[in-house]
Amino acid sequence: MHHKSLGVDGLDTDLPTSLEAFFLDSLLGKAFFCTFQILFYAIRPMMVYRLPLTSLHLFNVVAQLAFDALLMHYIGASAMAYLITSSFFAGSLHPCAGHFIAEHYVFGQQTPSTRTISNELLVPETYSYYGPLNLLTYNVGMHNEHHDFPAIPWSRLPLLHEMAKDFYIDLPHHTSWVRVIWQFILDREVGLWCRVKRETGGKRAGCGKSR
Repeated sequence: MHHKSLGVDGLDTDLPTSLEAFFLDSLLGKAFFCTFQILFYAIRPMMVYRLPLTSLHLFNVVAQLAFDALLMHYIGASAMAYLITSSFFAGSLHPCAGHFIAEHYVFGQQTPSTRTISNELLVPETYSYYGPLNLLTYNVGMHNEHHDFPAIPWSRLPLLHEMAKDFYIDLPHHTSWVRVIWQFILDREVGLWCRVKRETGGKRAGCGKSR
């Protein structure tokens, strides 16, 4: 849904809700969001757009529970605690977690004095990052490339970037995910409301007409 309905209210579950943007619009609120953002990404989809449950979902739950049971039985509770805590910290105040914010939050604000014919038509809503942390995150930093060609595997995104460099080189991009987190929390002009939001667009999953 995120790729087909980028920024569409009620479809793109990556888009913060109005409730989040209102209550977390402060230094402490944004710090709280960055610390627990992995939980927001886990819970928000269930609140915004609920997919119909199918037998595949049930199979997935059973498979996950079976794996967890085997892990607990043969390795112990410490292994499960490691997986849970490492997942939490990886989506918290961690350098690599900066990609969650860097990808689609609009950091460059336009004002009437800076708006020109060339930039008033489109506000950049996807930002790439070409730094070394891509080696640890399956090249997720190459996010414009990923959204343009979502079917291309992560291992081929650097090749795509080189082939189409002229199209990406001049686009706004981030140079540090750590700086992204720092600016997001401390900059009063940046917050959860800094997203391009659309009322319509995209396509609901499972709503195609059968022939």
